[in-house]
Amino acid sequence: MTRPPTVEPVADDEGIAPPPGFVQSATRGPYSTHNGPYFHRQPQGELTEHAFFALPRHANGMGLVHGGMLTSFMDGLLAAAVWRASHRSSVTIHLGVDFLHMARVGEWVFGESRVTRLTRDVAFVEGRAHIGGTDVVRGNGVFKLMRTPAD
Repeated sequence: MTRPPTVEPVADDEGIAPPPGFVQSATRGPYSTHNGPYFHRQPQGELTEHAFFALPRHANGMGLVHGGMLTSFMDGLLAAAVWRASHRSSVTIHLGVDFLHMARVGEWVFGESRVTRLTRDVAFVEGRAHIGGTDVVRGNGVFKLMRTPAD
C-alpha cells in the first residue's frame, strides 16, 4: 500500500509565506490536507476567513485554478463558519457555487463566510472567494449539524 504524500508548510516547500494575520490550518481532514495547504485568520467579528495560494497542482490545463479546487475550498470555508457558530461538526446537505471570475496559479485566493441562520439541526451559510477584492466564487450551503452524545 502506498503512503499518501506528506504536506509540508507552504513557507518550507514553496518559499511562500502566508499573508499577514494568516496561519496554516492544522486541523483539516485528509482530503483537505492533501489539496491544501489552507490558511486561516483568527476570527474578527462574524466572518470566518480562509486563504490558499494557487499552486500548479491546483490548476487545470489552462493554468487557471480548477473549479473543483474552488468548490472544495468553498465547502471547507462554509463548514468552518458552521463550526464556529455552533461548535458542532457538520456535513454538507446542499452546496451552491457560482463561478464569477478566474483565479490563476500564483495568486492568493481569500475567502470569507458567515452563518445566516442556525437551527437545532441545520445551519445556513454564505460566503465568497476573492482575489484582490474581485469575487471569483460565491457560494451558499446548508449543513446538517451532527449530534453529540449529550443530544
